[in-house]
This record gives sequence, C-alpha cells and structure tokens, in this order.
Amino acid sequence: MSGKDKINIFPSRGAQTLMKARLAGAVKGHSLLKKKAEALQMRFRQILAKIVETKTLMGDVMKDAAFSLAEAKFASGGDFNQGVIQNVTKARIKLRSRMDNVAGTTLPVFESMEDGVDTYELTGLSRGGQQMAKLKINYKRAIELLIELASLQASFVTLDNVVKITNRRVNAIEHVIIPRYERTLQYILSELDELEREEFYRLKKIQEKKKQARDKNEKAKAALKEAGILAEAEARNMITDSHDEDLLF
Repeated sequence: MSGKDKINIFPSRGAQTLMKARLAGAVKGHSLLKKKAEALQMRFRQILAKIVETKTLMGDVMKDAAFSLAEAKFASGGDFNQGVIQNVTKARIKLRSRMDNVAGTTLPVFESMEDGVDTYELTGLSRGGQQMAKLKINYKRAIELLIELASLQASFVTLDNVVKITNRRVNAIEHVIIPRYERTLQYILSELDELEREEFYRLKKIQEKKKQARDKNEKAKAALKEAGILAEAEARNMITDSHDEDLLF
C-alpha cells in the first residue's frame, strides 16, 4: 500500500478512533451532497424545460408583435414613432430582481413590474386606435417574456456551474476520500493486530523463560536434596539467620 493510497498516520487506538470519526463524517457529507446534487439537477431540468417552452412561445409572441406593428402603421397611415418618442419620458415597465434559494444555492430571479400610466394613450386616436391598443398588448407581453427568459437563463448558467462543482465534490468524496480513509483504517487495524500478535508472542516467550528457570531451580534443589546438602544448609540458615520477616496481624 503506497503513501497515496492512505494517510500517513501512526497506527494507534487514538488514530483508529480518529479515522472512524473522519470516515463517518465523509459518508454523511457524501450523502448530503448527493441529495443536494439531486435537488439541483431536478431544478436544472425544470428550468431547461421552461427555457425551451419560453423560447418557443417567444417566437410566436414576437411574430404577433411584428404583425401588430405593421397593422398599426397601415391603419394610422404613416409612421407614429415620433409621437411615441415625444410622449414617453420614463419607462413604464421596470425590472425587479430577487434571489431564490435552492438547496443552499442562490439563483437570480428577474420580475417585471408596472410603474406609472400609459403616457401615449392618445396616440393613434384619430386613426388606428384599435390596432395601437393591440400593438401595446403584444409588445408588453414580449417584454415580459424577455424578462422571464433572461431570469431563466441567468438561473440556468448559475445552476450549471453549481451542479458541476457539486458533482465533482461528490465524486471526489466517493472515489478518493472515502476509499483513502477506509484503506487507512484497514492499515491501522492490521498494524494493531500485528502488534497484539507480537505482544502475545513476547509474553509467551517470557512465560516460557520463567518456566525454564523454575524447572532449572527445581532440578537443582532436587539434586541437592539427593546429596543431603540442601537440608543441612537450610537448618544452618534457620539457626544463624538473625533477620526475621515482619508479621502482619
């Protein structure tokens, strides 16, 4: 197992507990990021479908607006651009922006709002008033669709970047971080098992050495007893030994 496959850490019980906590955190983080990625992808698909629908509708609305402009010019008997330009002093339809939160991601949302009244409502009153009213309605609808399409495309671009980043993080945790933690934990467990086996072998060898020493002493005592030396030496030690052990009452 190379250094890239695991984290360089000293194998111990504390390191084992630490790696278990890291692995549990990585698994939980992967689960949360996976749910976030799924929520973002679902919203991404909804926005994509809405963009396709809005663009299709936008073509029809712009076509109707262009025909309405041609009809209004034909009915009014000429160009009325100068009259509209002179009467318009400020924008009637304004743009308002807000932020929408989707799984912790803020998306820009644009909305249209009306401010004021129609300052050129008398335009076309002499001729082509009906076509002029139809023209206003069609172009107002076209502007609202343009604002909606701009909002959808801005959210689409933002979501596209966030989905890519989230998917990279999910893949990194799933295929790099979690396997590395698992291999590190496996390495720590194998090293701890090896240390336990070495400790067991060491204790076994110590017990074997002690047993050999006891057997050797027993054999030596038995040989001295057979020679009659040990009994005489023990009796002499009992008489001459002036050190008495402490007695506990």
